Amino acid sequence: MASYSRQLLSGSTNGKVIPVVATATAGTTIHTALAGTAGYDEIYLWASNVTAAAATLTIEYGGVTDPGNHIVKGLSIPANSPPINILAGQVLQNGLVIGAFSGTASAINLSGYVNRIS
Repeated sequence: MASYSRQLLSGSTNGKVIPVVATATAGTTIHTALAGTAGYDEIYLWASNVTAAAATLTIEYGGVTDPGNHIVKGLSIPANSPPINILAGQVLQNGLVIGAFSGTASAINLSGYVNRIS
């Protein structure tokens, strides 16, 4: 029988938001998935823009190759936005990394959690 547990994003400190500091690949590390292939991480992610101007967001999903590893690319996040759902349960495993970069450093904050299924 599968085991489920809610986890913080590994790039977060104590569940706090993760500022997207990177402006190009490789992006700010958001989460590193469960090692191996016996289980997987189901990822939920929200983005908010904390500045007075729109900013773009790219999410690198398991690698940095463009476009093969971009699950979100150049998405415009409106100025002073509330959290907007970006990932809604997509899965990742085998120690792969989710990263993010923006056209404007520190404009976008990411928050979320992982359901670890093993």
